[in-house]
Amino acid sequence: MNDRMTTPWGELALTRFPEDPRDRLRAWDASDAYLLRHLADEKVPLSGTVVVVGDRWGALVCALAELRPVQITDSFLTQEATRANLARAGVETGAVRLLTTQDPPPARVDVLLVRVPKSLALLEDQLLRLAPAVHEGTVVVGTGMVKEIHTSTLQLFERILGPTRTSLAEKKARLIFCTPDPALERAAGPWPYSYTLPDGIGPVSGCTVVNHAGVFCADRLDIGTRFFLGHLPTGGEFRRVVDLGCGNGVVGTAMAVADPDCEVLFVDESFQAVASAEATYKANGVPGHAEFRVGDGLAGVPAGSVDLVLSNPPFHSHQATTDTTAWRMFTGAKRVLRPGGELWVIGNRHLGYHVKLRRLFGNSRLVASDPKFVVLKAVKR
Repeated sequence: MNDRMTTPWGELALTRFPEDPRDRLRAWDASDAYLLRHLADEKVPLSGTVVVVGDRWGALVCALAELRPVQITDSFLTQEATRANLARAGVETGAVRLLTTQDPPPARVDVLLVRVPKSLALLEDQLLRLAPAVHEGTVVVGTGMVKEIHTSTLQLFERILGPTRTSLAEKKARLIFCTPDPALERAAGPWPYSYTLPDGIGPVSGCTVVNHAGVFCADRLDIGTRFFLGHLPTGGEFRRVVDLGCGNGVVGTAMAVADPDCEVLFVDESFQAVASAEATYKANGVPGHAEFRVGDGLAGVPAGSVDLVLSNPPFHSHQATTDTTAWRMFTGAKRVLRPGGELWVIGNRHLGYHVKLRRLFGNSRLVASDPKFVVLKAVKR
């Protein structure tokens, strides 16, 4: 597969993270190329502080590295891909400032480039955080595939930053042009958002959930997690538990509430998710011990150190459907589990996780099912 992207600033060899030669998904798309071409063709002034929000795998900041841009991302994997792609391009360390969505943004923004995220809430949150740093001379250009840019997307730019219009589509990509209006009055955002869980869902009934923008099902308990909460393992024999791909942390918090003696490690590649999990855990005054880690799955967790891994694996990478993440979660779980340790997984029936678990662990047992979901258990022999 061609992993080389031709830009007005030269050709770049780009890969996603973690690198996998079998991965057929590119580290850039037509919307990245369209934005870069526009900046060059229209001779857009690119002086001052250049901020790039939502860069998927570092394609934009790698192309613009000579401008010493600031990258803001919610994704640990994006940061790692960016570091690797910058090194591959021979860019000096520190040429790009890497910030997370949880970090304070720059005090002044002269050029704001936005790769539209899948989550409208995350876009709203980031535009609101950046709005005070935007001035009337700031160049604001957004980009995304046509299927990612909706009327609601444009309304957010308009409401938070100023008058907004779009370009014609090219190769199913579109640009967003926004003229900042510093006098615009804007309401504060709702994030982080908290709500109380209903009764009848096990140990966390009546507990508080805290969600930062962009976290899956931020304003309610999704039906898959609700089903999982009703069938979590009990018995108190699990001393070291991992909530893998923790999201807002409600599953790991349920284990901690049920057994305050267990230690829970909350792991996610999303900075917003781990911040949500920590806030959820602390909001409920759980007396046990917990650790919160943003990272690449179970990388860095010692082999044979865990009694139980709980996971609801994602089956999308941005707009693409893939089982790569689930497979890496399962193989990581097998490595960190002690002999006799258990992996519990919830997933949609059609994903066929039981086949993967049997291939990897040699066993898979159906714990519970309904018309849409299955809860499966695999034991490390």
